[in-house]
Amino acid sequence: MSLTTLESGMNTSRPKVRLSRALGIPLTPKSVPYFERRPYPPGEHGRKRRQVSDYSTRLREKQRLRAQYDISETQLRAAFDRARRSGGKTGEALIQDLESRLDATVLRAGFARTIYQARQFVVHQHVLVNGKRVDRPSYRLQPGDFVQVADKSRSKEPFVVAASGAHADAPAYLTVRLADLTARVERTPSRDEVPVICEEQLVVEYYSR
Repeated sequence: MSLTTLESGMNTSRPKVRLSRALGIPLTPKSVPYFERRPYPPGEHGRKRRQVSDYSTRLREKQRLRAQYDISETQLRAAFDRARRSGGKTGEALIQDLESRLDATVLRAGFARTIYQARQFVVHQHVLVNGKRVDRPSYRLQPGDFVQVADKSRSKEPFVVAASGAHADAPAYLTVRLADLTARVERTPSRDEVPVICEEQLVVEYYSR
């Protein structure tokens, strides 16, 4: 499958295992065993080594970043533009911008198993920010913001599972109380605290070309 075809199908219902293999990274816990058994791209030419251009390498890295946050090309480009204007290192600022998304924070806090589930929770209004319902996964959080699962939602099975610590692995920039399904953003994360597989400098080069 070509990179162009992959790009066009990034935000469709394409099976996550197939997308994981195409990008070379496991996108969901369920895809991990499949990816470990077949760590090569899908299709009849998946095992063959191919010569890859610099452009293709940068494009693939951009696709990886998009897939891990499950965002559109427009959303990623807007995040890049904000990062470029930040005055700091553009690549690191880009990751920090994406990590400040509400759905990403719900995932990192351990309230959801995957970014796809985290997005669903936000869209279905199960999540509050500073005591108010927010249904936009792209909502940007700031240090000091308080995130919690709504009281009426906590008895639902996915949140009971989350409160038990099933997805617990919160980074140091969040203070999380899983039993209460609450989290506070303490500070902006450093790059090494963000569990995203990406050479962000290649993404910067892609958009700066």
